[in-house]
Amino acid sequence: MKLWIDADAAPRDVKEIVFRAAERLSLHTVLVANQRVQIPLGHKFVSAERVEGGPDVADRFIEAAAEAGDVAITADIPLAAALVAKKVAVLDHRGEEFTSENIGERLSVRDFMADLRSSGVETGGPKAYNARDKQAFASGLDRMLTRALRNR
Repeated sequence: MKLWIDADAAPRDVKEIVFRAAERLSLHTVLVANQRVQIPLGHKFVSAERVEGGPDVADRFIEAAAEAGDVAITADIPLAAALVAKKVAVLDHRGEEFTSENIGERLSVRDFMADLRSSGVETGGPKAYNARDKQAFASGLDRMLTRALRNR
């Protein structure tokens, strides 16, 4: 089992929580980004994969490399949908799990919001990442990893 991180947009707090979990569980963890990702010294289970720049290159890399039973962290809904279809457990940065039951709705809402923005409607962006989000992510990651390790 591997833990995949879509690292281009992952908040620093998310990465720090993932680094601690990877070391605690001796879990091979890969951060994928189209820029250099700094990994603190001493993290022997964490690596980074730098991919060429461009839209969705990191997403395509993760989609191709992840296997059933792996865990992935991403806020990218189309990537989450592709991974859920491959039986990869997926969590967003705020601790929400993407599942086969909810991914269709999430894709529909995403597409609806994109249509609104393309027609000139100001939709605003996501709310700022805060301590409650960090706690929800840490709890969600712990639950997801516990379940994934139990099922291997």
